[in-house]
This record gives sequence, C-alpha cells and structure tokens, in this order.
Amino acid sequence: MIETYNRVMNTTYADSGVDIEKGDEASSTAYSHALNTFSSRSGMIGEPVKLEGGYSGLMDFGDFYLVQNDDGVGSKSEVAIRVGKYDTLGYDLLAMVSDDAVCVGAETVSINNTIDTEKVDNDITDKLLGGLSNACSEQKIIISGGEIAELPGLVNGFTWNSSAVGIVAKDKVLTNEKIAVGDSVVTLKSGVVRSNGLSLVRKILKDQFGENWHTAEWKDGTTWGETILTPSVIYANAVLDMIGRYGQESKAQVHGVSHITGGGMHNPRRILKRNNLGVNLDNLWAPHEAVLDLMKLGNVSDEEAYKVWNMGNGMMVITPEPDKVIEIAKANGIEAQIAGSVIKEPEIRFVSQALGNDVIVF
Repeated sequence: MIETYNRVMNTTYADSGVDIEKGDEASSTAYSHALNTFSSRSGMIGEPVKLEGGYSGLMDFGDFYLVQNDDGVGSKSEVAIRVGKYDTLGYDLLAMVSDDAVCVGAETVSINNTIDTEKVDNDITDKLLGGLSNACSEQKIIISGGEIAELPGLVNGFTWNSSAVGIVAKDKVLTNEKIAVGDSVVTLKSGVVRSNGLSLVRKILKDQFGENWHTAEWKDGTTWGETILTPSVIYANAVLDMIGRYGQESKAQVHGVSHITGGGMHNPRRILKRNNLGVNLDNLWAPHEAVLDLMKLGNVSDEEAYKVWNMGNGMMVITPEPDKVIEIAKANGIEAQIAGSVIKEPEIRFVSQALGNDVIVF
C-alpha cells in the first residue's frame, strides 16, 4: 500500500513548526532560574539537590529524597479529539512523568493533573480520568488531585498535563556515576510514537491525506488516527522491579536509566555526560511498521527520525547484568534485548534499524 502514496520531500521537525534548538535554549534558561531558587532552602527540609542530566528534581527530606517532575501528552490530545477516543490517553500522561521519575531511581507515589479545555465536557473528562485511573492503579500510583479550567478563546480543544511526586532512598539514587566502559545497554521495546514528535507525525499525514488524515486507512482496516493513538508502554513498574521499590532490595545492578523521549537518541547523553562516556548500539529494536511508513510518506531521513522519535526503543537501562535486567523486564510484560555497550568515546553511535542500516553518530 505504501507504494501508492504520494511522496513529499524531506520533511523535518522544523517543518512542523517545532524548533528543537530554541526549545533547548528555553529549557536551559528555565533551569537557570530554577537553580537561582535553590539557595533559599539551604539547610531546611526540602533542600534541593543539583543533579545534572537528571530527569527529575530531588529534595532532601532526611532519610529519603522527594522527587518531582511534570509533563503532558502534547498534541496527542488533538489526535484523540479527531478519533473521538479518550480512554487511553491517561497511559501516555502517566508514562511521561513516571518513566522520567524512575530514571533517577524514584518510585512515583502520586500524580495530579490539569486539563485546560475550550469547553468542559463531562463525558470526555470521565473517559480521560477513567483511563488515567486504570493506568495509575496498574502502576500502584494514586491521583492526589487535579484542576479543570475552561478557557474559551484561549485553548483549542484541550491540553492535559501532570505533575508527579516520588520517593527514593538516598543510597539508591541513580546518579549515573557508576556507568563504566563495557557496561551493557539493554533497550526496552516501544510501540508507535508514545507522546513525542506528534507535530511531525501530524504534518506528514496532513500533507499526504488532507485535513481528515485521521480517517485514512493505515493497514487492514485500521485508520491512521487509531494507529497514532496507540497508548504508551509504561516502564516504571519493570524498572522498579529491577532496582527495588522504596524499602525493597534490588534484583539487578542498574547503573543508569534513560527515557527516550523528546530528542530521540540524543537522550542517552544526559546520563553519560557525567563520566564523559558514550555508547555503541548495533542491536536496537526496529521502529514500528507505522513509523517506517511515516518516514516513507514524509521522506524523513533516518537521522532526522532518530532525533525526533524513539524509533522502537522507549527506555534504555545501563547495567553490568543484562541477563537479569532482560529477565525482569520480560516478567513485567516488556520486551527487552541487549542493544550494545558503553564506550570511552563520548558519542552516541548506533546502527539504524529504519530504512537503511547506516551507522549514525550523534
């Protein structure tokens, strides 16, 4: 079927209106302002910990660190509106925050959430929160509260964001300092695109199929809208089973965890830069078939795709005990395999598993 599609030329993330460089610059600016507040709680309960490359913020509460982060489902909400299906979006929301928290070793205890909407619709709210409730129950996380704001004229559709609160023992924080040359990198398999890079997805499909792209068939009677709405796999339970929840012993040595979110294969650098190391990955999971079709439709290069999407690899675990990590992941229903190893050169080197098999270096 893909051969019948009209081809367009070299679609990039920038073409969809997203400027990665400016986004990184804004994040850096925001973090600098956050750091300016740290000294205000020096010597007090909740004194912050500076953790470079961390996916979450740590605060000292005596015997443990309290961990906090936030994120949202992004423009995947627009896909849900198009399809008229809202009960799976909660899995995406929870994945974005709980899978960030576990990268520092934290067990997410609770989340709250905020829905900013053009117009309140109780039926939609019921489906959104019902799905989130199911996802949270599966991950042993409570919903501690939330807010619904009706903002006509300011919001088109709705946005959905969440903050997570977690806990980690001080001796179990994943500081990434133990990562060493020769450690194995285990990759945990992902589905379609989770909640990252949706702007590029939507542009490609709109360029190809027009405004009602979500109704176009992808494969075997399944529409593109239904396919892109595939909920995120949540990895937190599996990783917590490896490192041990609060008060529990670990089952495997884990030196670092990288959530492959916005920025794609650039993400491992966040946990490798402390020791100025890199990775060589020659056995990544191949991306979902729908992602390969998106690349063909938009003529997206392998390099660009690996900058935007996780390309089948939702989380990476750096460990000297890969067999144990893989066994625990599989026991939690997560497919896992050894992707490669840590190297002394500070680069992300990998063999593309997409349309070509070129070696790409970030």
